[in-house]
Amino acid sequence: MQRSTRMQRELSILTNEPPPGILCWMVDDQIDKLQAEILGSKETPYGGGSFRLEIQIPERYPFYPPKVRFVTKIYHPNIDGNGVSVSIHFRCLQKGAWKPAWNISTVLTSIQLLMAEPNPEDPLVAEISEEFKYNRPQFLQKAKEWTQKYATFHKVMAASGKVSSTGANKESDDSSDSDDESSDEENAENKPSVHPTQGVKESGISTPP
Repeated sequence: MQRSTRMQRELSILTNEPPPGILCWMVDDQIDKLQAEILGSKETPYGGGSFRLEIQIPERYPFYPPKVRFVTKIYHPNIDGNGVSVSIHFRCLQKGAWKPAWNISTVLTSIQLLMAEPNPEDPLVAEISEEFKYNRPQFLQKAKEWTQKYATFHKVMAASGKVSSTGANKESDDSSDSDDESSDEENAENKPSVHPTQGVKESGISTPP
């Protein structure tokens, strides 16, 4: 009962006042299963990317931490890929460190900060950590390449809080163009273009030194 009440309140805040660059929603109206999108911060190698996460809410939440995993691959010393899923080494999600006063918004904002400011002293992937510390240009290049390869397929739709693939959008646009070609030509000059991520705020976190 406490979990349900708490999550309804948290989801209301996340829906109406989401943190900059973050969206979160229920999956199939299940209070214990969420998905989230984090936009990569500008001036970091993850800028321009949209990273999806899955969040599992335990029965005893908020006394037990949520389980969070990246679905989108990311080149990061504190996040390790395993097939299509990605685990994250984040101390606040460990049972002994978790505090009931924290919430899903706190977790997502902290992960967003960790993306922008990796912690190479507490790595999950030692090789990437060494690269981050001793060959920063190479790390940045690889992180950018992974972002372009894995994190630009999905675009955050700010108005609906949902994610659609660019491929699906293109297919839909092509169909619409075919059906309403003459109408589009008449109004093309009067209609401003709209970017899929319009209205979503970007985090101002800067690149780590």
